[in-house]
Amino acid sequence: TSSGVFLLQMGWGDLGAFGEPSKETPNLDQMAAEGMLFLDFYTASPLCSPSRAALLTGRLPVRNGFYTTNGHARNAYTPQDIVGGIPDSELLLPELLKKAGYTNKIIGKWHLGHRPQFHPLRHGFDEWFGSPNCHFGPYDSTERPNIPVYRDWDMAGRYYEDFKIDLKTGEANLTQLYLQEALDFISKQQASQQPFFLYWAIDATHAPVYASKQFLGTSQRGLYGDAVREIDDSVGKILKHLQQLGISENTFVFFTSDNGAALISAPKQGGSNGPFLCGKQTTFEGGMREPAIAWWPGHIPAGGVSHQLGSVMDLFSTSLSLAGLQPPSDRQIDGIDLLPVILQGKLIDRPIFYYRGNELMAVRAGLYKAHYWTWSNSWEEHSKGIDFCPGQSVAGVTTHTQEEHTYLPLLFHLGRDPGEKYPLSFASEEYQQAVEHISGLVQQHRATLVPGQPQLNVCDQAVMNWAPPGCEKLGKCLKAPESDPKKCSWPH
Repeated sequence: TSSGVFLLQMGWGDLGAFGEPSKETPNLDQMAAEGMLFLDFYTASPLCSPSRAALLTGRLPVRNGFYTTNGHARNAYTPQDIVGGIPDSELLLPELLKKAGYTNKIIGKWHLGHRPQFHPLRHGFDEWFGSPNCHFGPYDSTERPNIPVYRDWDMAGRYYEDFKIDLKTGEANLTQLYLQEALDFISKQQASQQPFFLYWAIDATHAPVYASKQFLGTSQRGLYGDAVREIDDSVGKILKHLQQLGISENTFVFFTSDNGAALISAPKQGGSNGPFLCGKQTTFEGGMREPAIAWWPGHIPAGGVSHQLGSVMDLFSTSLSLAGLQPPSDRQIDGIDLLPVILQGKLIDRPIFYYRGNELMAVRAGLYKAHYWTWSNSWEEHSKGIDFCPGQSVAGVTTHTQEEHTYLPLLFHLGRDPGEKYPLSFASEEYQQAVEHISGLVQQHRATLVPGQPQLNVCDQAVMNWAPPGCEKLGKCLKAPESDPKKCSWPH
């Protein structure tokens, strides 16, 4: 069985199937109608890099090194000047799938480090078309270089220079390039009868948002909606391609997101997290609960809906299970195999841990969520207009100072109160029973926790994408400045 994972940057409320009022995702809604919708599915971090590292390793970012100790509970990712990346000691899903004869391709954003030792083809992927970072820019190549786009081992050009993005109109044809890459790869694998793993990790909905010409101006939701519509159209074409090639019944496809929609760029370039509180960067539900759909015609009963507490880390264990492989036994794996859930409708009891940087912020068990720390962002940032919870402040919950609740956690019942607006009374029996249960889970978790070497502490201008592999052939090498390592500063 081949596997496809579509990992996009969208919020829970961006899909018609999850209630988005403009109903502009017919293909994803159809995918949900033909497959299974997960309503309680989570990422492992409210930010891109750590959640991607978690998906590909099946392990929490605090274990695989994708966190910082430079500031308590700070989110950190892999900007151009980061020194760290995915450690060689981590075993990635594509490395393990190779053992079962899989050919693996990543299309789009890698985000697990951009220095040569972190290249995806050194970590189990056979092919890559995409970029190590987001499409930030354009840069003038003096302070910082434009970010490269790779074809396999070598760069094929740079964003804004060779891969155009018009920041005024929002036009870029990158999603079409990424779609064609997916269709060609699937055709090639089908022709050679090879099982494959396709990781389609595109970033059109990440600010600065872009869409191709034929989608611009077609959405009720502005440019962000245009990008969503193009992604939806692409997913439809990929699924149709699998069906036309006659391999849809042998291909397990999963659609989800790496973090909640970013509200800092709302409303012009922000998505929707539906009824949930706040968004990307926070460990409230809006930052970490994700849209998720499993599709596997002939195996998954159509129109299924699951309340299984799921995680992006489960895609690691589930994909291995589909390939007839066991997860590695020499390390703690946080993902679980979802096949019994998907194929037999089972429910597996397990908690969800909400980390922000090096701190366990909250835990969900059943319908209860206990917050041990709350924080949206600092007053200093908030006063500059950086807001992760626009229009949504909840007194004592969406705080601008880091508030500790270790001794009396804030407790919400997510069934009655999905928006985390009404903390349960500390004096109630319901509170005491739920907190006692969750405290036991936290103790068990902490007993097995061996934090990985933090990868996101050190930044250095010299390691930026000045001279990526293949730059000589293109005449695109730039001179790097002297090495000057510094502690990275992480404001969020």
